[in-house]
Amino acid sequence: MLFEAVQNFSVSRYQQRFTLLFSHGNAVDLGQMSSFYLGLGTRINCNIFSYDYSGYGASSGHPSEKNLYADIDAAWKAVRTRYGICPENILLYGQSIGTVPTVDLASRYECAAVILHSPLTSGMRVAFPETKKTYCFDAFPNIEKVSKITSPVLIIHGTEDEVIDFSHGLALYERCSKPVQPLWVEGAGHNDIELYSQYLERLKHFISQELPSQN
Repeated sequence: MLFEAVQNFSVSRYQQRFTLLFSHGNAVDLGQMSSFYLGLGTRINCNIFSYDYSGYGASSGHPSEKNLYADIDAAWKAVRTRYGICPENILLYGQSIGTVPTVDLASRYECAAVILHSPLTSGMRVAFPETKKTYCFDAFPNIEKVSKITSPVLIIHGTEDEVIDFSHGLALYERCSKPVQPLWVEGAGHNDIELYSQYLERLKHFISQELPSQN
């Protein structure tokens, strides 16, 4: 499964300093995301490395929480060893369900920065919004891991998100040990943040100005 996770990836290289290790959302695969990656990499002057989760696209295996973590570990290893990219030049980018493996990896490895796009606090909190604590059977417990991230964290969330409520982004922001100015996109939902001009503007500023100044 790990071999397949490494094999089914997509890379857009622009010979730039930073590389985004991009964990995509739930209802897509690399084939659907490739044109977006090409456009994003060009606009923010970054390399893009992405991969399909087990059971997605052409990847073997089946989707599970355990496999999500194994898949991103394989992707991280590929970025580090196959392409020789140093952690200080890697940005971990997770969108929606992709924030789950992103937060898990970032809680264990330091990198240049972490970007959480429409993140969830935990599975139970999405299904049952009144949930106030994390139970042992709760899947995707980002809320319990995000404080362990030592890299800068940028959170992006739409205020009218109909899938993962805006409150999830706020809760994670409050738990971050090293947060940067978040991007709350007024009026944006779960799947249209990229259409707002603030999205690219915030990413460009973060990558081209904030990160270099911190280093």
